[in-house]
Amino acid sequence: MIYTVTFNPSLDYIVRVDNFKPGVINRTTYENILPGGKGINVSIVLSNLGHKSVALGFMAGFTGDDIAELMKGFGCGVDLIRVEEGFSRINVKLKSGEETEINGQGPVITAEDIGKLYEKLDGLAAGDILVISGSVPGSLPRDVYERIMQRLEGKGIRMGIAAGSASAFSPDLATRPEVEALLQTF
Repeated sequence: MIYTVTFNPSLDYIVRVDNFKPGVINRTTYENILPGGKGINVSIVLSNLGHKSVALGFMAGFTGDDIAELMKGFGCGVDLIRVEEGFSRINVKLKSGEETEINGQGPVITAEDIGKLYEKLDGLAAGDILVISGSVPGSLPRDVYERIMQRLEGKGIRMGIAAGSASAFSPDLATRPEVEALLQTF
């Protein structure tokens, strides 16, 4: 099975405004709401290509519920952990000539919450694939990617990382040549 991890999934509210002007009322010419976050996107692409996957990560509040339902609508397996404080973020993508993004913060993920994710990851078996994607929220340890990789090392689980940059890693891991090479693969 393929599993994806997204620490901070989102609802992406995508709007197009012709000739956007700040400080006045603008009307949209297009609107859409999609589940977002790098691992969520990986799961959706896999589903579109006919591959099953399970999205792991965190959700909170009504926005988390909407993310899970939208994911199911795309044919994705969803096993997100509900956290208590805050709500899953809403990101606004404003298209008007050039794109402007306003990204929400997301919920507070506690040590107990990350412990629940570790328990789920401990259930992965040899031959499974894990794709860890996206930024690391401020409430998590900066080296959480490295911790997951170390936890699963030697279990026969293939892992991929789609973080966009080494900034998602602790400084020690980010400077290892094999990590830089892996980042270039994705």
